Amino acid sequence: MSEIAVLDSTMYYLESGSGAPIVFLHGNPSSSHLWRDVLPGIGGGRLLAPDLIGMGRSGKPESAYRFADHARYLDAWFDGLDLDGVVLVGHDWGGALALDWAARHPERVRGLAFFETMVRPLAWEDVSPQARARTETLRGRAGEDLVLDQNALVRQAFTGGVLTALSEEELAPYLAPYAGTRESRRPLLEWARQMPLGGEPAELVARIEAYDAWLAKSEDVPKLLLTFEGSPTLMVNAATAAWCAENVAALETVHLGPAGHHAPEDKPREIAGAISAWADRHCLRRERPAG
Repeated sequence: MSEIAVLDSTMYYLESGSGAPIVFLHGNPSSSHLWRDVLPGIGGGRLLAPDLIGMGRSGKPESAYRFADHARYLDAWFDGLDLDGVVLVGHDWGGALALDWAARHPERVRGLAFFETMVRPLAWEDVSPQARARTETLRGRAGEDLVLDQNALVRQAFTGGVLTALSEEELAPYLAPYAGTRESRRPLLEWARQMPLGGEPAELVARIEAYDAWLAKSEDVPKLLLTFEGSPTLMVNAATAAWCAENVAALETVHLGPAGHHAPEDKPREIAGAISAWADRHCLRRERPAG
């Protein structure tokens, strides 16, 4: 467990092993704790799992906590640790941040694995009525009541977004960073409001389109998409996986069976095994791309 100064704050991260860096990026409303049962199953490399700024044990500076803010602090974290030849693993918003960082730093990327994340902008008609209603709620005043006042987002995620609901004891590490003031929960709400639907937020849609363009042409960077089934909370369905197969260069897809959106809680050993096998074949025994 380590901490490093980044910009005007600090970021906490887990670290173990040695060799090529493999960076695990979590999403909303989790932390590096999400990877606790995945990391022990990764067979090699220097494993690093940060808490995104404002989340987990990282600092909570004055910030709007939009995607660009997270990307800026994450850039400083990568630079502060002088990470190069990186294998990125991302879930949820951590996946989008990984795709964005890779597209902007292709010379520093050795490989990219992602699942249950934002691989493309969506129209409102692309999501279920339930998902649309939830997004509209979170973008309005009711979202502040739900997330800032009731602190409901974490509990909902890890009871409804998994196949087996976490117990109160298992929920405690996820809830602890947000047990203080309502403003301690602001990063969670801002992430929820960033869902790229109907062309908004426009700045984020532009970033997604930019990394989609890179994904389509980056033949020299091996990529892994993990897919799941059996839960209404899943973001990457068959149609999205098919889009990835057609639009992401050098992609391997591995299906891991039933899981909820927060799949590392349901399938940690399977996720670790798939990432380890893919990384060993394509990333850890090869030189990183020249540029």
